Amino acid sequence: MSYLISAGRRRAPTAGARGLGFGVPGYAHPLVAPAEWAELTRPGTPVHWAVLNVARGPGIRPDPHCLEAVGRLANAGVRVLGHLDMRQGTRPFAELVGDAHHFLDWYKVDGFYLDRCPSEHSELQNTRRTTTTLRALLGEAYIVLGHGVHPYPGYAEWGDQLVTFSGPWAEYRWSQVAEWTAEHAPQRFCHLVHGVPRTHLDEAMRIARWQGAGTIYFTDRTDRGGGTDPWEALPGYWDEIVSRIGPGATE
Repeated sequence: MSYLISAGRRRAPTAGARGLGFGVPGYAHPLVAPAEWAELTRPGTPVHWAVLNVARGPGIRPDPHCLEAVGRLANAGVRVLGHLDMRQGTRPFAELVGDAHHFLDWYKVDGFYLDRCPSEHSELQNTRRTTTTLRALLGEAYIVLGHGVHPYPGYAEWGDQLVTFSGPWAEYRWSQVAEWTAEHAPQRFCHLVHGVPRTHLDEAMRIARWQGAGTIYFTDRTDRGGGTDPWEALPGYWDEIVSRIGPGATE
């Protein structure tokens, strides 16, 4: 990919940019993880957005427990995004739009998280079609493109925020940043990192700030395979990381 540089160009945080905050890629069902959902509404917790994934999408009917959780988030001013799996561009367009309608009709979401969003130039037009349609359904839709890697630069035009890293700490600590991201403000980018030890939190946060990410989610939980999801529960150091990036925290 010629648009990635080999040396890992870094940059300092942009003055006046919105402070570092959380992008929550999706906790387990509210019945299974009530504490996790409740923590997102705690005053002073800087949550930029949280993903609602009922059952690999919106499910087949409105879920009363999810409705209740979304209502609490809305009352707390937290942006809720419906989970749409693009399957690297292989998901039928009609299915994506159908799921988006359900999220809007049942849960009144504020936008969408396009998981497994393709990153190559060849899929840019298909992604543009999807995001344009989603904005037509909800004019103020907030759209996060969940690439998990640095995509072709043109994708920045079609998402409010791009997830340019999603993966383990062992890869993140040696990650490099794409040169073209320096043209955009930090609030355009998100990093999701699992397996971050408590002793390396400071280092992880320095990497995020230096690479120009305004939204993060770090957890000490790991992906052990077999269907385990490191994002489904709170990290063991949740209170500590909230205190580091919440109101009154210092750089």
